[in-house]
Amino acid sequence: MTPSGTFKMIAQTMFGLEDILINELQELGAEGIEKHNRAVGFSGNLSVMYKANLCLRTALRILVPIHHFEVQSEQDLYDRIKEMKWEDCMDVDDTLAINCSLNSTLFRHSQYLEQKTKDAIVDRFRELFGRRPSVDTLRPSLRINLFINQEKCIVSLDSSGESLHKRGYRDQTNLAPINEVLAAGLVLLTGWDKKSNFIDPMCGSGTILIEAALIAANIPPGCYKEFFGFEKWKNFDQVLWDVIFDDAMNEVNKDKPTILGGEVSKNVVRKAIVNVNEANLKNNIRIETCAFEDLDAPEGRGILVINPPYGERMDKDEDINALYKSIGDTLKKKWAGYDAWIITSNMEAAKHIRLNPNPKIKLFNGSLECRFMRYELYSGTKRKDKLAQTT
Repeated sequence: MTPSGTFKMIAQTMFGLEDILINELQELGAEGIEKHNRAVGFSGNLSVMYKANLCLRTALRILVPIHHFEVQSEQDLYDRIKEMKWEDCMDVDDTLAINCSLNSTLFRHSQYLEQKTKDAIVDRFRELFGRRPSVDTLRPSLRINLFINQEKCIVSLDSSGESLHKRGYRDQTNLAPINEVLAAGLVLLTGWDKKSNFIDPMCGSGTILIEAALIAANIPPGCYKEFFGFEKWKNFDQVLWDVIFDDAMNEVNKDKPTILGGEVSKNVVRKAIVNVNEANLKNNIRIETCAFEDLDAPEGRGILVINPPYGERMDKDEDINALYKSIGDTLKKKWAGYDAWIITSNMEAAKHIRLNPNPKIKLFNGSLECRFMRYELYSGTKRKDKLAQTT
């Protein structure tokens, strides 16, 4: 059941990043691309699967569907799973892990379905070989994904192992670190040309800056990971994987646009610098310890991406509206010629920026529904600029 030839895959992603992921897959040479909710379907061979895990910036997992069927009960699930030839995917001395996601009124508890699936697989091995594989939730030989949508069940092999957002470079984080896949998605959504200035004036632990630097230098985000799930599959092709990896690393360039971060907390700056060093990007990123209003704009044009506090964790004596007003005032005063992009879940506070955003892109930061908003910053008014162009 391990894939060969050309086969179908599913790249899971975050809401609002599907179109960016489609663009990435097209660049990789994927075929049969189909957009879904928080996922993109595509086809390719082992080479495409390896590239997808190594190079995609906005994918969370690469799943390979191997079977689908209808289920009405837990016993149905057990019987249908037990019928599958799992011995083609793994040996009795291998380990497994099961992950189940539900969108069904027939079943309530995904953990119970995971248990039934595990029971079915190990019972099949016990009947065939007199022994059974064991469970390893951290680094199994085979990670199996179940998706049950009403009465339909899709069984997939998870080629990624640990979620692809866990790049491997982030050693230090703050209370609410931004997901690396979301951070990469924010950079790509801005349409940044990878040459002009890129600024994150509230950079926290530096994730957005690091993802921007990876994009500018064409560094594959998976190059820091120690392990992918497919490396334990029966059909793992070490020679092909080495070629894919080396080819991707040979495409890395030495472009170093100005990538600048600002952060008011010295302790947080220290964490960001540790992460930048872990990513081997200390020559690509500069971080200053200062408030946004004190950060000087580099000459020329560029992009700002700002992930300010949303208000959930601020002290009662802190004024979230005043903070957003200060952001707006600073943008108007110091950042003419730049495009500023701000992500927030606090749309009431965002009104105090007092600039008109276009577009407003719906995204989720964790469970929080957010808008990612672009503010085009002019040195004068838009009307004056247009008048100057016509006279």
